[in-house]
Amino acid sequence: MNHPHSRDRENGSISVELAILTPALILLLGALVLLGRVETTASAIEQAARSAARDASLARTQDGARAAATAAAARELASTSCVATAVAVDTSGFATRIGQDAVVTATVSCTVSVADLAVPGLPGARTMTAQATSPLDRYRTR
Repeated sequence: MNHPHSRDRENGSISVELAILTPALILLLGALVLLGRVETTASAIEQAARSAARDASLARTQDGARAAATAAAARELASTSCVATAVAVDTSGFATRIGQDAVVTATVSCTVSVADLAVPGLPGARTMTAQATSPLDRYRTR
């Protein structure tokens, strides 16, 4: 049997429950946005490293390889949330003799800002790095 006074004791309990759950739901949403941003950017950085290594391997000189790699990485990362990027290219393969196997390695780093998420405990930025290698044509002049 329902007593009229038992109903009065439950009034406002939903408001209290919602007030307790709201911060937890906001933190969960922030964590999901962070995870999505990191995974999307990681994929873009890997693609940028592959493109940078490939474009560098098509260049004729070491300086041309560095310029091509930097341009390729910038092109690939243009639509990401990177606040700072760095491209390092190992062009030591250009020094090998014609007829020998040689490679070019590109390392791309990107710093992603997560400060705008305003989730307590998260660092303000996260730096991610990817590396890719592409072969040089063994019979092409270098």
